Amino acid sequence: MIGIFAVIPVKEMEGSKQRLSSLLTPVQRQRLAEAMLEDVVDATCGARDLAGIIFVTRDVFAMRLAERVGAHVITDGARDGHTGAVVAAARRLVMEGGHAMLTMPGDVPRVTSVEIQTAIAAHHPMAPAFTIVPAHDEKGSNCIIMTPPDAVPLRFGEDSYFPHLDAARRLDIEPSIVRLPGIGMDIDHPEDVIQFMRMQPVMRTRTLNFLQAAGIEG
Repeated sequence: MIGIFAVIPVKEMEGSKQRLSSLLTPVQRQRLAEAMLEDVVDATCGARDLAGIIFVTRDVFAMRLAERVGAHVITDGARDGHTGAVVAAARRLVMEGGHAMLTMPGDVPRVTSVEIQTAIAAHHPMAPAFTIVPAHDEKGSNCIIMTPPDAVPLRFGEDSYFPHLDAARRLDIEPSIVRLPGIGMDIDHPEDVIQFMRMQPVMRTRTLNFLQAAGIEG
């Protein structure tokens, strides 16, 4: 399995994004999560430097989307949180001889195919290697590329960026750090939504269309 495989963890979308409850109803939050995932998958499918796409999920919408775009689905670890889902996929890739893994959440709807290719281009070709794209606030880890797929222990969360740098360096792997505005713009909190709406759109996305239709303004 030569090449870099994209891993997208997707938890069940019903009841998701509860931190946005002051802005959106439960049904709207679910629709937002679906729109964001579709935007992320569109960009991922357009990145020519990826060998394949893997969803870690048990969500019905995500599984249907995976089938539509020809992505693989792994259910092991899908209910073990962000870290557990990605670790399960990395373990599967290693078992099947996978060369490298790129992982990104489904809530970075400003990501573009060009940004994904930029991150891949920054990744060191010799293993072991570790590349990271931080969140806009430099707290979260919004994209990680690893060769091999289990090169560095992972622990995702709102304050995972610097711990991931430390984890790589403890293994004598100097991280490649790439700052990209689209990948860096994840949507978790109301202020993220407002910032997203204020940013000059790179393109019309499902997420932007949905939020505008919902009456959300920057």
